[in-house]
Amino acid sequence: MSTKRLELLARLIAWGRIAIGLTALATPVVVAAPWVGDEARRPAVRLFARTLGGRDLALGCGTLRALGRSDQEARAWVALAGVADVGDTLATLVAFAHLPKHIRWVVLGLTLGASAASFRVAASLDGAPDPDPADVA
Repeated sequence: MSTKRLELLARLIAWGRIAIGLTALATPVVVAAPWVGDEARRPAVRLFARTLGGRDLALGCGTLRALGRSDQEARAWVALAGVADVGDTLATLVAFAHLPKHIRWVVLGLTLGASAASFRVAASLDGAPDPDPADVA
């Protein structure tokens, strides 16, 4: 996959993370229901979904900002977002048998896919500081 496509993928994942974060903050039941079903309506679950929404919003915004600055900065943000997704994957696996049957495979696939895509993109970024345009002549 070309570098341009990988950067586009990173941007799409970041925008998706922002959308999920904003949705979780505004309507936490929508984001929590795939993981916990009807329990998503409980006040404590809505609170927890909102906190995760804040995490995703921050990671998405940070990733977009970093992608506009340098590969080195973007690599760290993209990789850290992947680490958050691995945490989501592990949490999903631990509770897998108790998740709503109609959607648990989708949730697992989304968390695995997001983490794999994030790590693939992070690995494609060279990690070296981008050259200063004034130095390139």
